[in-house]
Amino acid sequence: MSTIDDLFRRPNLPTSHAGGKRKFEPADAQEIYKSAKLSADDDAKGKAHGASVEDEEDDIEAGPELPPEEDDEADEEGRFFGSGITRGTTDALDYLEDADGEEYVEEKIDAAWVRRLVTNLERKINRNSEQRTRFESEPQKFMGSEADLDTEIKGLSILTEHSQFYQEFAKADGAAHLVSLLAHENTDIAINTIQIISELLDEDVQVEQEQWDALVEAMLEADLIGLLVSNLERLDEAEESDRQGVYYSLAALEGLASQVSVAEKAGDYAVLKYLLKRIQTKEVSVGQNKQYAAEVLQVLLQISETIQKRLLKLDGMDALLQLVASYRKRDPERDSIEEEYAENLFDALTCMVENEDGKHSFVMGEGMELMLIMLKEGKFSKPRALKVIDHATGGKGQEVCEQLVEAAGLKTIFSAFMKKPDHSTTEHLLGIFSALLRLLPGESASRIRVLGKFVEKDYEKVERLIKLRREYASKVASADAEIVAEQRGLSTEERIDRADEWFSRRLDAGLYGLRTVDVILSWLVAEDEGARRKTQQLLAERDESLATLRTSLENQLADVGSEEDGTVAEMLSDLVDCLK
Repeated sequence: MSTIDDLFRRPNLPTSHAGGKRKFEPADAQEIYKSAKLSADDDAKGKAHGASVEDEEDDIEAGPELPPEEDDEADEEGRFFGSGITRGTTDALDYLEDADGEEYVEEKIDAAWVRRLVTNLERKINRNSEQRTRFESEPQKFMGSEADLDTEIKGLSILTEHSQFYQEFAKADGAAHLVSLLAHENTDIAINTIQIISELLDEDVQVEQEQWDALVEAMLEADLIGLLVSNLERLDEAEESDRQGVYYSLAALEGLASQVSVAEKAGDYAVLKYLLKRIQTKEVSVGQNKQYAAEVLQVLLQISETIQKRLLKLDGMDALLQLVASYRKRDPERDSIEEEYAENLFDALTCMVENEDGKHSFVMGEGMELMLIMLKEGKFSKPRALKVIDHATGGKGQEVCEQLVEAAGLKTIFSAFMKKPDHSTTEHLLGIFSALLRLLPGESASRIRVLGKFVEKDYEKVERLIKLRREYASKVASADAEIVAEQRGLSTEERIDRADEWFSRRLDAGLYGLRTVDVILSWLVAEDEGARRKTQQLLAERDESLATLRTSLENQLADVGSEEDGTVAEMLSDLVDCLK
């Protein structure tokens, strides 16, 4: 006997999100096209088998139909036959004329309208539940109520156009009723509910923070996260509609990740377990949902250190390292779903090495060795591996820095530096050099090896650093000149309001690179007399001196925020003293 799922299930066509957001793409688009074309051909053939010309010849009269006798005088100039309209059209016009005095009243969109939406939804839920209980073994008898409920759910998408009533919808228990439908026995009902929830939480919806918070809080209280995970576990992605359900579930999680407090609830252990499992699922070619799962995981990791630590407890570091390892030498197809998937894996790994626990796990999992292999042999993976190393050595990354030296990585990164890499690669290399000089213990073998790389070949790396400094300084000076011109005539308050914008423009022009180079040069000047002389000689070529570096470090010291690590300020102060 057919189940209600079999009877009720029907194809769900993908719908695009507002603002051009991604949409679910059906897997068998070609088959859909062929089916539509075949139907069109059938219709055409059907029409071709109608009455033949021979069958109709007896009924044909030459020339146009003669006008009714009573209408002969309706057109004095003879341009039309009679009134020129059919009797049906005349009746329609008469009806419109009779109703002309009645105006259409558009439904008022207000709080009462929202409450009616919720009341109607509740009625449909109760009716369907009652009929399912009464006719449990006779699905045909509650199909009608199921269809009504489905229509009511889809109608809630109108709320995205009136987001000012999110709070009222939540207050009237609309959010709780909607979330409860995720547990509906009919997976089609649950899937359509997931889609509506993902639309309500979509980042493209223009909504006030207070309204969004009220809706999300009500949904979370109704166990949105738990029910989403339950649905993810029961959906079978072999079915097209179930694949859509997974997709919209991931979209809902992505929508919840827009705030730290909510993201930490969305990124609980159950969600992380599912995402880890999903991104490791073997597929002939990487599908849309696998890529989206990696993207959602990366978004959650980026926004919260708490989520990073949770993933570490689930052996997430090992899982990510194993997944990116497949791209040591192999490149994903350009502009493909797999390329996006691999990009998200590397971004997730970069987030994981930001905190101290992640750095340790990275070293223990031989992550440094893997990244160095990619630097030597990879193409797609090469710049992404360098980014991972940069973030891993930063902050409290002493253990990672020592592992970089132990794994014979100095030759690889210094060789890359001397090949005049692109802007992004150069900044990552500078970040690594700065971390090595800041974190490796004084007089340690690993630090001496780093200093030796800068000294070798008659200080060619110092020359490269000075050349980079000149390039960065020129670009920053141009940006500064533009900013000074814009500041003329502005009040103090206006200048304060635009301070962040101007600082961001200076960073884009190369301020980060300039400051990092100055820190590296200052370390070399402080620790090696030969590097000191070489730096002074090269600076003098542009009428500059060590005072130029000292001024740069003093400016950096002034910008160090109170929330930052005190060791940064201490380091800068010590270097300033060495330059006097």
